[in-house]
Amino acid sequence: MWFKELYDLWKSDNSLTKAVNDSQQMLEQTFEMFRESVKSLRKSDNGELGINVYEKDQLVNQFVHDVRRNVLQYLAVTGGMNIIPGLVLTSIVIDIERIGDYTKNITDLAVAHTRRLDGGSFEADFQRIEQTVYNIFEEMQTTLKTSDKAAASTLIKDHYWVIKKCDEIVDVLIREENKELSPGDAASRALYARYLKRIAAHLLNIASSIVNPFEGIGFKSE
Repeated sequence: MWFKELYDLWKSDNSLTKAVNDSQQMLEQTFEMFRESVKSLRKSDNGELGINVYEKDQLVNQFVHDVRRNVLQYLAVTGGMNIIPGLVLTSIVIDIERIGDYTKNITDLAVAHTRRLDGGSFEADFQRIEQTVYNIFEEMQTTLKTSDKAAASTLIKDHYWVIKKCDEIVDVLIREENKELSPGDAASRALYARYLKRIAAHLLNIASSIVNPFEGIGFKSE
């Protein structure tokens, strides 16, 4: 059963309709959290935030509980005859919840790093990665609503480079190729690259839910 069929089923079943709507709201909430956490880390010298990321994260966690409850209700009503829709939806919200956790990690980094984080020799890479993650968030919100398999496949293909680039940045920092970097700056840049990678990876996992059958979620399609 492909995602388009699952999506049509979700929207036709009252017990799953709210769960679908909640997952979309979760994605919107985590996008806002991401924007604010990056702004705090990269533009502010005191870690100030326009929103309370920690409260937003609690809201996302509540959405996870609500989605799971609605999925269980669906399984109870249907007698568990078709568990795939519930499994796929649960997989999606787990990825979104993890995105929330990593945006919270960026916020923690902004608080710990007492000045604006400059990417130094990686500044151009960081700016490109940040903009790409913004784009993935925006495209993913539309793609999730339309369940457009072609769009999801293109999204994965066009943006998978972010994963590799983040790994390259971390590898360079671990090898201490720039001897002028302080340990704090090196650690901060490595952590930031890692958090960006994980957020992008979880977004692409959601896209893979649209492209792949359930057993292939989280993997690139061949």
